[in-house]
Amino acid sequence: MQESAFTLLPPALAIVIAIWRKNAILALISGLFLCFLLLESWNPITAGIDTLAGVGNVFGSTGNAQIIAFSLLIGALVELMNRSGAVQGFIDNLANLSLVKTKRQATLLPTIVGTTIFTDTNLSMFSGGMASQKLFDQHGISRAKLAYLLDSTCSPISVLFLINGWGAYLLGLLDGYNLADPVSVLLGTLTYNFYAIIAVLLAYYTAYSGKVYGPMAKCDQLMQSPSDVDYIKPAKARVMWLPMISLLVLTLVLLWVTGDGDIRRGSGSFSVFVAIVSALALLIVMIFAYKLLTLKELTDGFIKGLKNMLPAVTILVLSFAFGDAIKALGTGTYVSSLISSDFPLILIAPLIFLAAGIMAFSTGTSWGTFALLIPIAVPIALDTGLPVPFLVAAVLSGGVFGDHASPISDSTVVASIASGCDHFEHVKTQLPYSLFAATLTIIGFLIVGASVQI
Repeated sequence: MQESAFTLLPPALAIVIAIWRKNAILALISGLFLCFLLLESWNPITAGIDTLAGVGNVFGSTGNAQIIAFSLLIGALVELMNRSGAVQGFIDNLANLSLVKTKRQATLLPTIVGTTIFTDTNLSMFSGGMASQKLFDQHGISRAKLAYLLDSTCSPISVLFLINGWGAYLLGLLDGYNLADPVSVLLGTLTYNFYAIIAVLLAYYTAYSGKVYGPMAKCDQLMQSPSDVDYIKPAKARVMWLPMISLLVLTLVLLWVTGDGDIRRGSGSFSVFVAIVSALALLIVMIFAYKLLTLKELTDGFIKGLKNMLPAVTILVLSFAFGDAIKALGTGTYVSSLISSDFPLILIAPLIFLAAGIMAFSTGTSWGTFALLIPIAVPIALDTGLPVPFLVAAVLSGGVFGDHASPISDSTVVASIASGCDHFEHVKTQLPYSLFAATLTIIGFLIVGASVQI
């Protein structure tokens, strides 16, 4: 059975349920159960037990446990920064510097913020959005444009500068394929991740030139009074920046140390875990030092931050379990065996990109898409001789594209909220940009595929 077309059933079922129910968690659970149902010769009781054991085994890996802990704690960090007034202090500090005086400077501000704070997409979006709403209103710039700039920088930049939860998660998905250097594979995706690169460049072109196209050129200005948003007493800007800088610097240092001087060979899961614990500890110390929150307020914020991340972490755990299960089933190996030596290699990356885009668009989650397709893309690369980073990048590009264009994606929802823009106005005005970037991405994959084939 592990050498037959039956190995395609679990990912196919997961995709169908994800599209039908628009629920990544249900899709992954169903696909996981079917994996073990096939492995246990259709015995539902044994399959059910194995499914629970498969989820439990995720926590048996130290690396996985560190990535899960990092993902939870980043939620607490973001929530405490907001509650303490650290984000508000950062916003006020920008205003006091009087750096934004023209329409071009106003549109460049959220674009720069979106490409600077790449440790967490939500923190990046809310920081850029809250800092820019009033400025966009003053300069007569639509909130739809603000939402687009935030959405087109925060997620794409997170999958390019992988010193964050995205990088830790992807390292976990690359584990188990006997790759000589998974970190180098991940770094190698940067030059091939065409959609993310094009999306960021397109955002900077839009911000600098001031030109807009399609529905965005006709959208109405959405005026939302700042008084509609709860005001938080600002803290000193350093309460936000010092923990964020420490998170970045400590991650890099630990990657260098654990890699014996080679950052590519460092332990990503260990590095980000220690870095987030240290950054959170520093933030808590500063909160008490400046008397920004009481112990109860801090505790409540910490717990709420953890709860905010539970849906994402649930997908994370199930993704790890599902990835392990379809590896055991041999789905990726079977798919790669279908590609004969006569199959045009030039088409593989574009097809993977389109498959990932459709899945992420339908489910609203790029991470769930990564879990489904990376275990298929890696064996195909190893079997065909295509560069592993090239096909992994096709999955990443497609996942971000689908997530970027999807109306049910959490990133589009957060971008709408952070900018004060109507959600469907944001989706409608952003879609032409996403499709344009996707078209250029396919062309890029065809060119690279042709050069590899030659």
